[in-house]
Parts: sequence; C-alpha cells; structure tokens
Amino acid sequence: MGALLGSGRPMGTERDATGHGRFEMAGDDAAGREGALAGVRVLDLSTLVQGPQAAALLHDLGAEVVKVELPEVGDVARHVESIPERGQSAVFLANNRGKRSITVDLRTAGGKRVLERLVEQADVLLSNFKPGTLEEWGLGWEELSAINPRLIWAAGSFLGPRGDEFDREGADMVGQAYGGIISATGSDGGELSPVGALIADHCGSQNLSNGILAALYARERTGRGQRVDVSLLGGQIWAQASEITHYLLTGELAGRANGGHPLVNALYGIFATSDGYVAIAGCPEHLWPGMVRAVERPELHDNPRFGSYFSTPEIRAELREVFTEIFATRSTAEWTERLAAEDQRFAPVRNHAELAADPQTLANDYLADVEHPEWGPTRVIGCPITMSDTPTRWGTVAPELGQHTEEVLLEVGYDWDDIIALRDEGAL
Repeated sequence: MGALLGSGRPMGTERDATGHGRFEMAGDDAAGREGALAGVRVLDLSTLVQGPQAAALLHDLGAEVVKVELPEVGDVARHVESIPERGQSAVFLANNRGKRSITVDLRTAGGKRVLERLVEQADVLLSNFKPGTLEEWGLGWEELSAINPRLIWAAGSFLGPRGDEFDREGADMVGQAYGGIISATGSDGGELSPVGALIADHCGSQNLSNGILAALYARERTGRGQRVDVSLLGGQIWAQASEITHYLLTGELAGRANGGHPLVNALYGIFATSDGYVAIAGCPEHLWPGMVRAVERPELHDNPRFGSYFSTPEIRAELREVFTEIFATRSTAEWTERLAAEDQRFAPVRNHAELAADPQTLANDYLADVEHPEWGPTRVIGCPITMSDTPTRWGTVAPELGQHTEEVLLEVGYDWDDIIALRDEGAL
C-alpha cells in the first residue's frame, strides 16, 4: 500500500505522534486488530468543520489522514475561540485529532507538484474550498484522476456543484438559513434562532464521509475512483426529509417546533419541571397506563383521546396544557425516577457538563478518557460508531501546523535537498 500515511495498523495500547487512541470496544480487548479502513490513505485539504469532521470520522474508522494546510495560516479553525490555557481551539481539536499536518502552498508550482506526488499514493482527497478553487490551481477532479484513476476526489460546498449559484461561499449559519431549518426552530411569535450546534456543517460532513465510503466500496468492484459532491444545502434538506415531504404533498408548511414537533400530535415535547426540563418522546397506547401512574392522575387513564400516538392538533394542544401543569409540580430528578420506573420514552434535558458526567456516554466511548502527552488525563470525543470485528478508535492530539511536513515528504520520495528547495521557493 505504500508508506504515504503509514501502515494503518492499530496502535495497541500505545499512541504514536498523532495521539491515536487504542483500537478498542467497551468490554472487548481489540488490540492488534485493524480498523475497517486500515490502509486507506486520505489527504484532507479542508477547513473549519464540514470537511475536517468527515476526515476525522474516516480516521476513527481506521484510515490514515494527512491534513494539508496553508503555510503560516493553516486551517481557519485553528483561530476560532482558542482556549488560552490549552493553546488550541476546541473547534480545531474536535475535528482534527489523530491527523498529521503538513504545510503546502497549493497556489505555487512547487506546492502543486507536491500534492500531485501525494495523490499518486492516496485513496481519497477531500476539500471544502469555494467551488472552482482547486480547478483554478490545476488540482481538480479531471487533473488528479488522470494522475491516479483510483482516487476518490470529494468536495463539500454550500449550494451544490450545479446551478447558477454553485460557486457561492457559505458556512454553517447560512447553510441553516438557506436550508430552512431556522424557520422551523423555536415557537410561533418568538425570535428566529439557529440550532445551537454547527448542524449544517455536521450534516454536510456525514454526507461527505458516507459518499466517500460508498465510492471506496464501488472501487472494489470497478477499480475506478470517482468524484463525490455534497453540500450544506443538500444536507439540510435530507435532515428535514419528513417535514419537507409534508409540504410537497400538502402545500402546507409543517410550521415551527413549538416545544415539540409540528407533525407529531401526541404527548411529544419539552416540559418545564420545578427546577429544569424533561423531554417526552410520545406516549403510545401500551405506555399510557404507566404514564398515568407516574403522574398520579388516574382520571386520565380512560380518556381514549389521550392514549394514542396518532391524534389531532387540538388534542395535542390539550395534552400540552394538562402536562405542562403536571410536570411543573416536581423536580427533574423526581420525574426522572418516576418515568424511568414506568419505562417511559423520556430524558431530562441536560447541558454539556451533565452529558460529560454521564456513565452511559462513557460506557460506549462516546466520550473517552485518555492520557494527553501535554495535558495529562483528558476527556475527548470518542467515535459514535461501534464495530464488532474492525474496531474504531479516536485521536488524542491535534497536530501543530506543519508538524509532519518533512516526515510525510520523505515518505513519498523527497530528500532533504528537495525539501529545502521547496521551502526556499515558498511552497512549504
């Protein structure tokens, strides 16, 4: 497979310079077993979240990822709300842990040659530049697939690869706005608000990684790489498939969430307790008797209009009025105990501090405790996927800008004189 990105073999109980967490699964010693993408070599040219998070997931599935950054500047995420005591941005760390970093100015002739050399041994190249940028530099799909016909050339954009506005620049906020999800968030009459996470970037990243995985699978049959395109707009539409389909079939907007969901006419939503909030994900007929017991309202038991998951907006409004009054009478902890005892579909509304202390997130390695080489014991984001035979991993360390430039170039055949010459011409 070549030496561009290393052998792809698991780390055992050790970590290399990139800070790979051990390939492992909860309760199962998976040391010495390869990840699903072991041997797959990824060049990550992307910035901020949409592209980097896709590449981070490929890393967690076993791929070796080299991040290609602009000299002296790097990924814009390095400069987003840096944490002084850590000397690093949380946005950058979250989406780039476990990768290696090289600096290459792709706008220079020498930098272009370096990337072409890297592409010869790569399986995947992904980016989220403004559409047309790589083509301007002679590094588009046509040029690079001619060098390596097995290459998967993957791009994330704002509005997609076609249409009159395909080359507009965008980021998460405008992705949420253009894709319609902001219009459905909050309550009627209230201020509009974006989702409190980079959800458009995240959906775009998931689609980008899925497209890459599908292209790798197709290559096993055809022997050919291909171009993969996703966008923030496409990701937001896919995320709202149910609500948008409602509009397409009825001509009516589903409307805003209003503490629940506009298409779910049931006991479904967020309710204030005496000291917090609890979320109820519907109460179908088989759970209704238990809900009545939990709230100590036996008179509701035989109300046939309430004990159904399929109801009307009018009944939904009545349910909300009744249970708003009920849930306000006890604390979140009390409702958690009562609802859990009746096996209800619920959860207390938690903040990130409460989430980080939750045993369930730790049991599944969604958050993982690691030994950081500089910070000591540290809790990091794990991998959201568990696999029985090809275990996943997580990164501990995000690379310093250009930390692995010489190392990677030496692996693909450059010598020290070549590297010095490239630095002299401003390519690195």
